[in-house]
Amino acid sequence: MNKPFDTSSRRAKIDVDYLLDFFQRLVVIPSPTGHTDQVVHFCGHELERLGVPFELTRRGAIRATLKGASRSPARAMVAHLDTLGAMVKQLKDNGRLELVPIGTWSARFAEGARCTIFTDRRSYRGTILPLKASGHTFNEAVDTQPVGWTNVEVRVDAVAYKAEDLKRLGFNVGDYVALDPNPEVSSCGYINSRYLDDKAGVAVLFAPMKAMADAKLKPTVDTYMLFTIAEEIGVGASSVLHGNIAEMVTIDNGTVAPGQASRE
Repeated sequence: MNKPFDTSSRRAKIDVDYLLDFFQRLVVIPSPTGHTDQVVHFCGHELERLGVPFELTRRGAIRATLKGASRSPARAMVAHLDTLGAMVKQLKDNGRLELVPIGTWSARFAEGARCTIFTDRRSYRGTILPLKASGHTFNEAVDTQPVGWTNVEVRVDAVAYKAEDLKRLGFNVGDYVALDPNPEVSSCGYINSRYLDDKAGVAVLFAPMKAMADAKLKPTVDTYMLFTIAEEIGVGASSVLHGNIAEMVTIDNGTVAPGQASRE
């Protein structure tokens, strides 16, 4: 039976400083599903630096190749570069933006977040606010208003008092919106951030590639490192796989909920 990696006296050692640095550089790149070109280029440049050959699929996913001592049965590991996000649904009469989510997530986690809106001309900054944001005005209604995407709006960092102002500035229905990840690595070792799903998983795949390159090791069999770009809307590794892959490991988040064998 083939063992997964070379068993010579050389050993691959994970560079934890590289792992954390790569993650922190990766997680701040906006990449909601459908807006992933920048993060794909970033990862492509890093693969080139590590000397790992790769190709892009027609849709833009990455298929990197670690050549093994033998060609088959080939293996694969996969993580996804895309994240949750939002899209402009409507230019509102009050000069704000209505949103729809990209991927499945609750508007309660968007309330108060800073974000970037990508228009055809340029990007703008903004804040996602509930429709009733001021306790001074709405009193207890700020706590009783429903949770949902129709109950939040983006206040853009630009002078816009009506829909015509937004059009003049270049906003359109369909503009992508990315929320700030706000990464924090605490002194006790915990990492908090939006989009650990799956930027942490991507970093976990890059660290062993660097370790193997540093130690000049190669896998026993051809191993493909796959980075997909539409997992949050249900398009996974099946569109990236070669037909000769016998085993695959997916690196992703485990949801934390009752009945799940997972924890933070």
